Amino acid sequence: MTDRPAQATWLPQDERDWLVIELQAELQAKKKIRNPTILEAFGDTRTLRLILAYFLALTGALGTIYWIPTFVKRLSGFPNRTVTSLLLIPALMGIAGMLINGWHSDKTAERHWHSAIPLGAAGLMFGLLTVFRHEVPLALAFLLLGSGFLYAYYPAFWAIPTMMLSEAAAAATFGLINSIGQLGGFAGNYAIGFLNDRTHSLAASFAFIALVYAAAGGLILSLRVRDPTVFPRSN
Repeated sequence: MTDRPAQATWLPQDERDWLVIELQAELQAKKKIRNPTILEAFGDTRTLRLILAYFLALTGALGTIYWIPTFVKRLSGFPNRTVTSLLLIPALMGIAGMLINGWHSDKTAERHWHSAIPLGAAGLMFGLLTVFRHEVPLALAFLLLGSGFLYAYYPAFWAIPTMMLSEAAAAATFGLINSIGQLGGFAGNYAIGFLNDRTHSLAASFAFIALVYAAAGGLILSLRVRDPTVFPRSN
């Protein structure tokens, strides 16, 4: 892969020129609205909300990834081979969800709802799972659906920082969001284990996951970030 579109000799010249012009126009549009330094970007309240939203989303997501074999096994009592086969369902849903939701987000130039709805849907599934955890077919369906719906939020979420930042500030902010967000893997895994030990039930863990997904989706919807290449520009 080449570093820049202008170096992409495998593209026709007119396509290369179009990409260069579009990217330059996007960069200028962002700078016209605001051109923050890295430190200013780190201190932006929108950046802080994105960090917290990603942390909460990964608290639920990575906690689920670590614990879902246990969840399926305890809910169903199925043998290990069957449990492993069932775990293919959320993985395949995740692939389809990321492609379809990412495509539709690009087509409509909308990011916030395309990020929040998958998180909300996943939270709803885990909320229903809390209620119907003793009904094995329903419980398994809600667990697998909730685990699969989540992945669809990733493409739209990571487009949000690029709407307000560019160049070095964007790259550094990406790293900051990802670095702090990954701590959610520790938090989620620990919290679910703690809740399981203290309550001797999966209900509290399912409710916890539903709550962090709902909170992450709400934080994303609270952001006021507009795409400078779509909406009217202002100084």
